[in-house]
Amino acid sequence: MGKIISVVNQKGGVGKTTTAVNLAAAIGIAGKKVLLIDADPQGNTTSGYGINKKKVQISSYDLLIGNSTAEKARLETEYKNVDIVPSSIDLAAAEVDLIEIDRREAQLKMAVAAVREQYDYIFIDCPPSLGLITINALNASDTVLVPIQCEYFALEGLSQLMATVRQVKRLYNPTLEIEGIVLTMFDGRLNLTQQVVGEIKKYFADKLYKSAIPRAVRLSEAPSYGMPIQYYDKRSKGSLAYNDLAKEFLKKNRRR
Repeated sequence: MGKIISVVNQKGGVGKTTTAVNLAAAIGIAGKKVLLIDADPQGNTTSGYGINKKKVQISSYDLLIGNSTAEKARLETEYKNVDIVPSSIDLAAAEVDLIEIDRREAQLKMAVAAVREQYDYIFIDCPPSLGLITINALNASDTVLVPIQCEYFALEGLSQLMATVRQVKRLYNPTLEIEGIVLTMFDGRLNLTQQVVGEIKKYFADKLYKSAIPRAVRLSEAPSYGMPIQYYDKRSKGSLAYNDLAKEFLKKNRRR
């Protein structure tokens, strides 16, 4: 049965979607079957895999409101072992539409259940907010992966996110756990970076990945070509960093 991981940070611009896109690709290259669900109305994960959002017929919106199944919504990508449930502009209305639906917090969980056994890992790229879409993702997930930028306000956001995770765990999903914390846009030369890392280690030492993701021009360029970094420039430092993260992720999951 595939493990479901939500990639979450309520703060935008921290490398959340970059991590979802490139970690999924690296794990696919490593030989594991991956489903990537784009649950962010911005749809950057969808375009990051070269899919035109305007031409999407069935999207994650249809899963959330019960109009479709993951089996019908998923698309096979041209990248090794990765399928995707794309996002569309309709997803922006999901928060409002879900209010009218019974068991609105469990819609995504029910939609994904049918395909769960067909994948090793299912990643859900969540919106940069803690609304009903993110609650659906957390309810459907086994674990939460948190990309975090090395800056002061990131710590404040992390504490808010952990409060939400505890609440979802108490109300809906008692087995939800933290998969890990990934440092993004990392520059080890900065004092602030070292301070932030020190603070995170105080509270989440066992959850912090050793593989940090550096600032990298090629990482920023890859989405405009609709390609994960491993296919855009496999020798770039961004590609190597996400490959290292994938190895660490898979090693931890083998132990578990």
